[in-house]
Amino acid sequence: MSESGSDGGKWLDAHYDPVAGLYTFSSCVDLADLSGDGESRLVVGDLGCGSYSMKLKVYRGTVLMSESTLLDLPAGLVAFFMDLHEPRIPAVAVASGPCIYVYKNLRPYFKFTLPGLEVNTLEQDVWQQVKEGQIDPLTLKEMLEGIRKKANIPLSVRSTRFLSLETSDMDAFVQLHNQQPIRRQTVITCIGTLKKSTADEDGVSCLVIGTESCDVYVLDPEAFIILSKMLLPAAPITMDVTGQFDVEFRITVACRNGNIYVLRRESDKPKYCIELSSHPVGLVRVGKNVVVGCTDESLQGFTQKGKKLWRIILPAPVITMAAMDLPTRGFQGVLVGLANCEVQLYRDKNLLSTFKTPNVVTSICFGRYGREDGTLIMTTKGGGLMMKILKRTAVFDDRDSAPGPPLAQSVRLNVPKKTKLYVDQTLRERENGLTMHRAFQMDLSRLRLATAKAYVKALESSLTPMSSSLSEPIKMNAVVQGLGPSFKLTLNIQNTAACRPIMNLAISFLYDESLYRMRNPYMRIPLLVPGLIYPVETFVECTSDKGISDIIKVFILHEGQSSPLLTAHINMPVSEGLMLS
Repeated sequence: MSESGSDGGKWLDAHYDPVAGLYTFSSCVDLADLSGDGESRLVVGDLGCGSYSMKLKVYRGTVLMSESTLLDLPAGLVAFFMDLHEPRIPAVAVASGPCIYVYKNLRPYFKFTLPGLEVNTLEQDVWQQVKEGQIDPLTLKEMLEGIRKKANIPLSVRSTRFLSLETSDMDAFVQLHNQQPIRRQTVITCIGTLKKSTADEDGVSCLVIGTESCDVYVLDPEAFIILSKMLLPAAPITMDVTGQFDVEFRITVACRNGNIYVLRRESDKPKYCIELSSHPVGLVRVGKNVVVGCTDESLQGFTQKGKKLWRIILPAPVITMAAMDLPTRGFQGVLVGLANCEVQLYRDKNLLSTFKTPNVVTSICFGRYGREDGTLIMTTKGGGLMMKILKRTAVFDDRDSAPGPPLAQSVRLNVPKKTKLYVDQTLRERENGLTMHRAFQMDLSRLRLATAKAYVKALESSLTPMSSSLSEPIKMNAVVQGLGPSFKLTLNIQNTAACRPIMNLAISFLYDESLYRMRNPYMRIPLLVPGLIYPVETFVECTSDKGISDIIKVFILHEGQSSPLLTAHINMPVSEGLMLS
């Protein structure tokens, strides 16, 4: 047993057999205590050569313990408890073709076959005509092609196979199959387990299967009858199941159309949909989040309601994925096998560990093997079997090395519970929502009307700091300097026209003569050149000793016109000089 040095010595190399002859995927690998002695065995659905030599193999340690022949390619394999009998020994369910083969004590126990699909009536009619000799095989081919183009129900396997034959082989095919009834049978694409009523580790579990016909079935673990049937928009390829069937459950399914759907107990159709930018390769649930590996060499995290949390780019395409759950340390992560002969461990978007493998990894399984809790089992593309053990002293650094928002941003806030006042207010708003909205719209309309009236009044009385006249556009601001009783008043006047000067203007002041006295209450303004600021200065003297102030109105006038071009109100400060004296 040696250490893996490329990942900081977190893993021990326990076993490697490059010629084990195991060809499988992560969905066909599981760990289970099949003998009730406390030691977990490795159960593998071996694909063999693809057309023959498919087997169910069981390993104990590094030795092949038993093997059974499978009739078809396995699509998935799970170990589950189907009853409450003692000793507590799980059964093994292997999904193969349209059937599920259940093994108990490593012996065949039960075979479940999926219900048949609806057959096209037109297809049945033409095959019946062939059986009665009314049409020949060439006419049958033409009629089946027309049915395939127009019918909503797909053709059966027999008809599609017949359409792919050469003309010379059609007669023999028809003579061989025309006496048999037409059937449409779907196949299983993925399989999982769902606890029946309790969340105990050895609790009774239902089987959950996804089919090529876009259906998801939940099977009773004892009678193997269909407890629930749900429909998906596309064929499922992998799934993750959590919860209990009798209480509440969620089935997260990655489908062939590139979307992920979430099925719940109260509905027979998807509750949520996650649209991906590329097709999913693997799907793993970590806590309440879903981690998806995609064909665009990315790893993405989503909430169970479909909100995207993060996305990272991987150095190579994803081949397989598996969850790494270590309850003794409270650790949950995702193991990702890449096409560059690397296996990477992630917690959220943080890369915690990387190690190299001699060949591309095709399946990953982590869990208790034998009496060791942290065992990582992998098979390679060349049929090899690898086993690694997580060191008890291994520490995973959660440092966020990837660019993007900090890790704390994805932590959910501790929102306080709803108070009775909040609930009552919510109910009141819900019951009187229409009345409240109408009152708000009425107040808003009144505010807009009052604002419009004030604006029109300001324009008509020239109360704005900028002239509204297009022929004589002027802007003015005022500055008051001094503590009193004498103040310096400076008016900065600017012609905002593009190229036309303004002349024959004057300034007039209106004020309370009992409070103020001005040297020049009326002044002429010189010609205003566009763009330049002209300061006009005058002095204001406060004549009152009561410590009060008032407004001085400034008017810019044009000779021969009664209404001012511009008006400004200057709030004079209190004269501090008279107050001190």
